[in-house]
Amino acid sequence: MRAIWKGAVSFGLVSIGVKLYSATEEKDIRFHQVHREDGGRIRYKRTCQVCGEEVSYDDIAKGYDIGGGEMVILTDEDFAELPLSSSRAIDVLEFVPAEQVDPILYNKAYFLEPEGTATKPYVLLRDALADSERVAIVKVALRQREQLATLRVREGVLLLNTMLWPDEIRTPDFGFLDEDLKVRAPELAMASSLIDSMAGEFEPDAFTDDYRTALQEVIDAKVEGREVVQPEEVEEAPPAAVDLMAALRASVDRARAARGEAPAGGGGEPTPISSARSAQKKAAEKKPAKAPAKKAAEKKAPAKKTAAKKAAPKKAAEGEKKPAAGKAAPKKTARKTA
Repeated sequence: MRAIWKGAVSFGLVSIGVKLYSATEEKDIRFHQVHREDGGRIRYKRTCQVCGEEVSYDDIAKGYDIGGGEMVILTDEDFAELPLSSSRAIDVLEFVPAEQVDPILYNKAYFLEPEGTATKPYVLLRDALADSERVAIVKVALRQREQLATLRVREGVLLLNTMLWPDEIRTPDFGFLDEDLKVRAPELAMASSLIDSMAGEFEPDAFTDDYRTALQEVIDAKVEGREVVQPEEVEEAPPAAVDLMAALRASVDRARAARGEAPAGGGGEPTPISSARSAQKKAAEKKPAKAPAKKAAEKKAPAKKTAAKKAAPKKAAEGEKKPAAGKAAPKKTARKTA
C-alpha cells in the first residue's frame, strides 16, 4: 500500500505522527472505451468552448458558475490562502458512543500507521480508545477539503472513517409518508416471526459478487478463444395474488424449512407450504400401511387351508367310530351266520 497523506493525530497535548492509507478498494472490472472496428482507444481532448483550442493541464483553473453566463475563476493561490488548521493534523474533538453516529454519515475508510518514533503514543491511544468503548470525533483536511471523521480501533489498527456533513444528507420526501397507514397487530407479529426465522450472524465472506465472477469468465473465455455458453434463464411465473398474512406465513415456513426446522404450528390457517407437506405426510403414512396388510392376508390364507385339510381326516375318523356302536354291527353278524 502507498501512503496518501502524512500528518499527526492531535490528542490533547500529545501529537502522534501517522501515515494514511486507503482501507478499501473496489473490485469492479474496468473497461476502456475503444473503436468497435479496430479496438483503438478513444481519446478526449480538452478544448476551450470560446477559442476552440486544446488546453493543457497547466492552463486549467477552477471556475464557479454564478449564473447568467458569468464565471468566477479561482487559482491555486486562492486555495492556498484558505484557513485550514487541520491541513496536516487530525484534531480529536470529543469521544462519543459509537451507536450515536448514524451509519449514513460514513463515507470512506483509511488505516493509520505510526510514523517514526510515534509507535508508543499510537499504541497508547489505541488501547485507551478500545477500553473506552467509544469513537473519537475528529476533523481532518484531505485533498484541500476539511472533513468530519471518526477514529476507532479495528484489528489492532486505528481506523479513520471520513463522514459527510449533516447538510449533505438529503431529507426523504415521499408521498406515502403523509398517508395514514396502519399495520394490524397480527401482521406485525407475523413479520417479527419472519425476521426471527431469518436471523443469523453476519459473515461477509459468505457473500460473493456473482456478476463480477460471470463477467470475468466471459473475459477469460474471449482471451482463450473458447465459446461461453450461458445457462438459459427460466422465466418464473408471476406469483398468485395472496393476502399479506398468507404470504408472511408461507415465508416463515420456507425460512424454517431452509434451516431444517419444523413449520410453525399453533392451529392457524394452513399455508400453501404447510398444506402440501401435510398431504405428503399423509400419503407416506398410508402407503406402508397397505403393504403389511396384504402380506398378513397372504399368510393367513394358507393357514386356513391347512386347518381344513387336517380337520377332514378327523371328521372321517369320528364317522367310523359312531357306526361301530350303532346300526353297522348287526349287519356284520348276519353275514357270519349265513
